[in-house]
Amino acid sequence: MPKLTGTSHVDLTVSDLDRSVAFYEKALAMTQLMRARIEQEKFEVCYLAEPQTGMILGLVKHDAARPGGFDPRVTGLDHLSFAVDDPAELHAWAAHLDSLGIEHHGYSDQPPIGAGLNFADPDGIALEFYWISPGVIPAK
Repeated sequence: MPKLTGTSHVDLTVSDLDRSVAFYEKALAMTQLMRARIEQEKFEVCYLAEPQTGMILGLVKHDAARPGGFDPRVTGLDHLSFAVDDPAELHAWAAHLDSLGIEHHGYSDQPPIGAGLNFADPDGIALEFYWISPGVIPAK
Protein backbone atom coordinates (compact mmCIF):
# COMPACT_ATOMS: atom_id res chain seq x y z
CA MET A 1 0.00 0.00 0.00
CA PRO A 2 1.30 3.54 -0.71
CA LYS A 3 2.15 5.48 2.43
CA LEU A 4 0.88 8.78 3.77
CA THR A 5 3.35 11.24 5.22
CA GLY A 6 0.87 13.43 7.10
CA THR A 7 -1.99 15.80 6.44
CA SER A 8 -1.45 18.28 3.59
CA HIS A 9 -4.14 20.77 4.61
CA VAL A 10 -7.75 21.11 5.73
CA ASP A 11 -10.23 23.46 4.03
CA LEU A 12 -13.24 24.82 5.89
CA THR A 13 -16.20 26.54 4.22
CA VAL A 14 -16.96 29.86 5.91
CA SER A 15 -19.66 32.50 5.52
CA ASP A 16 -17.44 35.59 5.88
CA LEU A 17 -13.84 35.16 4.76
CA ASP A 18 -12.47 38.36 6.34
CA ARG A 19 -14.08 37.56 9.71
CA SER A 20 -12.80 33.98 9.68
CA VAL A 21 -9.26 34.94 8.65
CA ALA A 22 -9.16 37.46 11.50
CA PHE A 23 -10.41 34.82 13.96
CA TYR A 24 -7.78 32.21 13.06
CA GLU A 25 -5.02 34.82 12.99
CA LYS A 26 -6.04 35.99 16.47
CA ALA A 27 -6.95 32.67 18.10
CA LEU A 28 -4.16 30.46 16.68
CA ALA A 29 -1.57 33.04 15.55
CA MET A 30 -1.89 31.72 12.00
CA THR A 31 -0.35 33.73 9.17
CA GLN A 32 -1.68 34.15 5.66
CA LEU A 33 0.16 32.25 2.93
CA MET A 34 -2.00 33.28 0.01
CA ARG A 35 -5.43 34.58 -0.85
CA ALA A 36 -7.09 34.19 -4.22
CA ARG A 37 -10.35 34.46 -6.09
CA ILE A 38 -11.07 31.39 -8.25
CA GLU A 39 -13.57 32.88 -10.67
CA GLN A 40 -14.11 29.69 -12.69
CA GLU A 41 -15.26 27.83 -9.56
CA LYS A 42 -16.92 30.90 -7.99
CA PHE A 43 -15.12 30.98 -4.63
CA GLU A 44 -12.50 32.90 -2.70
CA VAL A 45 -9.89 31.11 -0.58
CA CYS A 46 -7.28 32.08 1.97
CA TYR A 47 -4.61 29.65 3.14
CA LEU A 48 -3.08 30.17 6.57
CA ALA A 49 -0.19 28.42 8.31
CA GLU A 50 0.16 27.68 12.01
CA PRO A 51 3.75 28.70 12.85
CA GLN A 52 4.64 25.95 15.36
CA THR A 53 3.54 22.94 13.31
CA GLY A 54 3.33 24.26 9.77
CA MET A 55 -0.26 23.01 9.57
CA ILE A 56 -2.07 24.62 6.65
CA LEU A 57 -5.71 25.63 6.99
CA GLY A 58 -7.75 26.83 4.03
CA LEU A 59 -10.78 29.04 4.51
CA VAL A 60 -13.16 29.02 1.55
CA LYS A 61 -16.07 31.36 0.83
CA HIS A 62 -18.29 29.94 -1.94
CA ASP A 63 -20.48 32.36 -3.87
CA ALA A 64 -23.34 29.84 -3.92
CA ALA A 65 -23.06 28.66 -0.33
CA ARG A 66 -26.19 27.06 1.08
CA PRO A 67 -27.80 28.88 3.99
CA GLY A 68 -27.60 27.41 7.46
CA GLY A 69 -24.85 27.10 10.01
CA PHE A 70 -22.41 24.35 10.84
CA ASP A 71 -23.91 21.17 12.30
CA PRO A 72 -21.66 18.29 13.38
CA ARG A 73 -24.61 15.90 13.02
CA VAL A 74 -24.72 16.42 9.24
CA THR A 75 -22.50 14.11 7.19
CA GLY A 76 -19.15 15.80 6.71
CA LEU A 77 -16.89 17.43 9.26
CA ASP A 78 -17.69 16.68 12.90
CA HIS A 79 -14.88 18.81 14.32
CA LEU A 80 -11.26 19.79 13.73
CA SER A 81 -8.84 18.93 16.53
CA PHE A 82 -5.41 20.45 17.20
CA ALA A 83 -2.87 18.36 19.13
CA VAL A 84 -1.15 19.62 22.29
CA ASP A 85 1.80 18.14 24.21
CA ASP A 86 0.26 17.76 27.67
CA PRO A 87 -2.84 18.53 29.72
CA ALA A 88 -1.31 21.75 31.08
CA GLU A 89 -1.36 23.13 27.55
CA LEU A 90 -5.15 22.76 27.54
CA HIS A 91 -5.36 25.07 30.55
CA ALA A 92 -3.01 27.54 28.82
CA TRP A 93 -5.21 27.48 25.70
CA ALA A 94 -8.30 28.05 27.85
CA ALA A 95 -6.64 31.13 29.37
CA HIS A 96 -5.64 32.35 25.91
CA LEU A 97 -9.18 31.95 24.56
CA ASP A 98 -10.53 33.70 27.67
CA SER A 99 -8.16 36.63 27.07
CA LEU A 100 -9.58 36.99 23.55
CA GLY A 101 -13.20 36.67 24.66
CA ILE A 102 -13.63 33.37 22.78
CA GLU A 103 -16.10 31.06 24.49
CA HIS A 104 -15.09 27.46 25.18
CA HIS A 105 -16.43 24.48 27.09
CA GLY A 106 -13.54 24.22 29.55
CA TYR A 107 -11.09 21.42 30.19
CA SER A 108 -12.59 17.95 29.72
CA ASP A 109 -10.78 14.90 31.08
CA GLN A 110 -11.58 11.90 28.84
CA PRO A 111 -9.80 8.81 30.22
CA PRO A 112 -8.31 6.61 29.00
CA ILE A 113 -7.91 8.46 25.68
CA GLY A 114 -6.84 11.92 26.84
CA ALA A 115 -8.30 15.35 27.51
CA GLY A 116 -9.75 18.15 25.43
CA LEU A 117 -10.90 21.73 25.23
CA ASN A 118 -13.74 22.51 22.80
CA PHE A 119 -14.60 25.84 21.18
CA ALA A 120 -15.98 27.11 17.86
CA ASP A 121 -15.05 29.55 15.13
CA PRO A 122 -17.34 32.44 14.06
CA ASP A 123 -19.42 30.08 11.87
CA GLY A 124 -19.88 27.64 14.74
CA ILE A 125 -17.42 25.12 13.22
CA ALA A 126 -16.49 22.82 16.08
CA LEU A 127 -12.81 23.07 17.04
CA GLU A 128 -10.84 21.34 19.76
CA PHE A 129 -7.43 21.26 21.38
CA TYR A 130 -6.64 17.68 22.40
CA TRP A 131 -3.99 15.80 24.38
CA ILE A 132 -3.72 12.05 23.72
CA SER A 133 -2.57 9.95 26.69
CA PRO A 134 0.77 8.14 26.25
CA GLY A 135 0.35 4.59 25.00
CA VAL A 136 -3.03 5.18 23.33
CA ILE A 137 -1.46 5.31 19.86
CA PRO A 138 0.66 2.21 19.14
CA ALA A 139 4.38 2.84 18.67
CA LYS A 140 5.70 2.73 15.10
